[in-house]
Amino acid sequence: MLLPLAATLVGAAALLAFGLGAGAYWTIVALNLAMWIALTQSWSLFSGTTGYISLGHVVAYGIGAYVVAVSFKTLPLWISIPLAGGVAGLFALIVALPVLRVRGPYFVILTFGLAELVKYILLNVETSLGQSSRLLFGAPRPDTLLWIMVGLAVAATLALHAVHHSRFGRGLDAIREDETAAETIGVHVVRLKVLAFAASAVIPGMVGGVMALRSTYFEVLQVFNPTISFTIVTIAIIGGAGDSRGPVLGAVFLVGLSEVLRNTAPQVYLILLGLCLIGFVLFAPAGIVGLLRRRGAGG
Repeated sequence: MLLPLAATLVGAAALLAFGLGAGAYWTIVALNLAMWIALTQSWSLFSGTTGYISLGHVVAYGIGAYVVAVSFKTLPLWISIPLAGGVAGLFALIVALPVLRVRGPYFVILTFGLAELVKYILLNVETSLGQSSRLLFGAPRPDTLLWIMVGLAVAATLALHAVHHSRFGRGLDAIREDETAAETIGVHVVRLKVLAFAASAVIPGMVGGVMALRSTYFEVLQVFNPTISFTIVTIAIIGGAGDSRGPVLGAVFLVGLSEVLRNTAPQVYLILLGLCLIGFVLFAPAGIVGLLRRRGAGG
């Protein structure tokens, strides 16, 4: 545990030094990089370990953003951001039992539908309150938000590493391999799945709250954008979801590609992204981490 802890802290320090020392533009780039690392590590905590592919993590992100938006200027940040994570985790805990009754493609479709359902419920709530959007004047500066986001990325990375090397994680691995066989040998399948599903929603809730402050604006259709869930899955596939290094490598790859091409040649960016996704699914399903591991074994 000491080596991963040291590597994570060194990486976080490097990201902070880069983001705070290279100018305002790079502060935002570092903030986005830390955001995708935190979101994908949290997604991997459930989907990477159990094999249940979720397209519903944007729900936790959106709920967290909403909690911070409505509590802004009422509660201090050190309460509202953890509260955002707590509410998102509680919501995941409540819906976990019915949602986790299905698996495979049905689970993917169900989580996508759940995200759309929550989005339109919240949209109706806001409309009934006479709100179409909320402006968050006086939000903290980007460099302050970068510190918080890097902290969330570190927490998500260490949590995923700890789960992988725990009895809890071995139980989740057994569920991924064969759920029925795991139950036969005494693994508490339902309990482990519910706990992992709820735990994986906590940090995305806090990330959503921080990003609402970053944009100083909250609008339901914006924060419940399904591309957030699709991007998380893309990063996990490219980097590798079975290892805490995978989301870091995938996020660096995607954010780097985006910064190089997205503004100057967006069509080329999307074509390259699609080709990379197809290539990794067909030829490197374990992602960049798997390629590095294979190269190391070959050397």
